[in-house]
Amino acid sequence: MLRKNLAAGGAAAMLLTLVLLAAGCGGGGGGGGGGTIALLLPENHTPRYEAADRPDFQAKVKSLCSDCKILYSNAAQDAAKQQNQADAALAQGAKVLVVDAVDAGSAASIVSKAKAQKVPVVSYDRLITNSDVDYYVSYDNTRVGTLQGNTLIKGLKAVGKPTGPVVMTAGDPADNNAKLFKSGATAALKAGGVTIAKTYDTPGWLANKAQDEMQQAITALGNSGFAGVLASNDDLGGADIAAMKSAGIKPSTRPTTGQDATVAGLQRILTGDQYMTVWKAIKPESGAAAQIAVALVKGDSVPSGLVNQQIDNGQKKVPSVILNPVAILKNNVNTVVKGGDVKRSDLCKGSFASACSSAGI
Repeated sequence: MLRKNLAAGGAAAMLLTLVLLAAGCGGGGGGGGGGTIALLLPENHTPRYEAADRPDFQAKVKSLCSDCKILYSNAAQDAAKQQNQADAALAQGAKVLVVDAVDAGSAASIVSKAKAQKVPVVSYDRLITNSDVDYYVSYDNTRVGTLQGNTLIKGLKAVGKPTGPVVMTAGDPADNNAKLFKSGATAALKAGGVTIAKTYDTPGWLANKAQDEMQQAITALGNSGFAGVLASNDDLGGADIAAMKSAGIKPSTRPTTGQDATVAGLQRILTGDQYMTVWKAIKPESGAAAQIAVALVKGDSVPSGLVNQQIDNGQKKVPSVILNPVAILKNNVNTVVKGGDVKRSDLCKGSFASACSSAGI
């Protein structure tokens, strides 16, 4: 009898163990469970990624799925490194990849490897071309360039040079967004009758490269040979302005564009060195990516109404969340502060306090 009771007890214990093990294996999917999401960002010299995209994405994921795990990697502008980071994320059990690609073309191999393991991929901010990505979240990047071009035309008219010529420092040719920015800006300037005297595609979005390019342009054109600068982001715009100052050119006389509404870019706008920037609010973008990632990792449907376009990436029409950018000049810098992407304490510190006060910030 004792042996029979022991055997029965052992069988019950074993059954309980199997039930517990089965329950523990279900963490990656299902409506209520957590899972592992990998966030792969492209570089860390542009302030937005570490200061905004990463923390905003992580906070939104945790608010939607407290037991979701986030694997974070930054590729430091190295496409091969990003490929290795994606491989590592998959090996660590990532069930969704959110990828802001260093190289829009080569990142297709990341998508292929993920899909081979039935892991969905969200293309974040930059569209991964010619690949089977599941979703795309970004801004209307052609419109970013259009805003830059049209606003620069206003600046050129203000300094009495409505047709330019201008110098263009565009972004990294490996970045699909850079191509869209450049396309939109070029079309706008052409429609406005503005001549582009020199054009450069700036590898890696590196400011030191842009400064070299601007110095080359000044040498070729002369200090009075250009009327403005179409810079595709604030880092490039800041480098162009530094080159102008080194050549003895007053930047306020040569309207210069930018993008990302960085603290440094906004400070230059407040002091008159930079004419405009384009603000792409990070929280709506990172928040949409987080919503999609959490839905995918739980096996749920993506929230209704979130997807608003289908964008062709060369292989398929990708369900996309496309947001609208905003042109920022001196008179509406406070919009960015109110939006929460820039703190007043960071923008208005030290010598910039008076400029903020004058601008009503």
